Amino acid sequence: MPESTEPALQPGKKILGFAIPRLNRHEISGSLGDLGTFIPLLVGMSITNGLDFTSALFFSGLFNIVTGMTFSIPMAVQPMKAIAAIAISENLRLEQILAAGIWTSGIILFLGITGLIVIVDRVIPKPVIRGLQLGLGLQLIERGVQLIRDTHTLWGFDSIAIGVLGFAIILAFASSKKLPAALVVFVIGLGLAVIMKVEVVRDLKVGINLPHWVPLSWDDFRTSFFRAALPQIPLTTLNSVIAVCALSADLFPNRKAQPRTVAISVGLMNLLSGWFGAMPMCHGAGGLAGQYRFGARSNASILFLGTIKLLLAVFFGGSLLLLLRVYPKSILGVLLSISGLELALVARDQSDRSAATVMFATAGAMLALGSSATGFAIGWLLALIFEWRLKAFRGQSP
Repeated sequence: MPESTEPALQPGKKILGFAIPRLNRHEISGSLGDLGTFIPLLVGMSITNGLDFTSALFFSGLFNIVTGMTFSIPMAVQPMKAIAAIAISENLRLEQILAAGIWTSGIILFLGITGLIVIVDRVIPKPVIRGLQLGLGLQLIERGVQLIRDTHTLWGFDSIAIGVLGFAIILAFASSKKLPAALVVFVIGLGLAVIMKVEVVRDLKVGINLPHWVPLSWDDFRTSFFRAALPQIPLTTLNSVIAVCALSADLFPNRKAQPRTVAISVGLMNLLSGWFGAMPMCHGAGGLAGQYRFGARSNASILFLGTIKLLLAVFFGGSLLLLLRVYPKSILGVLLSISGLELALVARDQSDRSAATVMFATAGAMLALGSSATGFAIGWLLALIFEWRLKAFRGQSP
């Protein structure tokens, strides 16, 4: 990961007045960096909660394209993880999931439009942000390893051995400029899925599939706010806005994302798509780290990914769910773990003892208590204590 320089954008064609950087195999590989999170949550909510697969994939692709037109970096479009986890574990109704996403986006949009998000970004100490990034990175690694372990078999087409092979390919070709390792691993996964259940190819149905309107009631909004929206709001504020902007400044210092723009982007997403059955979406530091790790250096990767999602949603729709359900968990685990590693590594710049203590306390509390908001609060409190002690020491010095 670059420390002080960033790769230059290679000029490409202009589409509707927008300059589109040239697409290459590394950008294509980088577009796959967030699939380890995206696919399991999409499939999980589709099966458990009756999420409209076509709508979810359609709007995810649409917002990939809008995001690619808005930002020049590979800004990810991810499911809102807290809402997804609660929805799957507590079996929320589809309408409650959509209402929770609209609640969250409405509040984040307010923070963005009023400029309050900029104030939040300025007052949060950097070690606390690094702690959140470290904690989230470790969570992604843990989840990735768990996906591999959950195959419950040592050998086979979806097994621990396949996971080890995937890690070996990623590590062996990590520095290769010719062979995009993530793309190779992903294609291997598709091949294994077809081998395990060849009938999924025959069951794919070509047609025209479009999202449809989903009516929501006040009761849906009332019941979803405390159950799903309230846990998601701090996570979205901290990870999808504050942390992702901090990471973009590390990776792309000349093209860093601004908190206000990111907050408005997140806010507008679900205020539109939530009424058409799409899963709640946001940006995320883990997705940006994963896409960068696998080769993405510009918005070309996001525009490519969005176009593919849109085409698949329109022409194949829900029949694709059959293929994704049998996609090897071991391969998804590899992609997710490597993405988490890339995110966790940005924390290595906290070499000062006090800063490192705050960072590890934030990450540790986040992992131990299972809440980014709690980890953030503990880390920030510790940072304030260190700052107060430093000022007191200076005040006593001659």
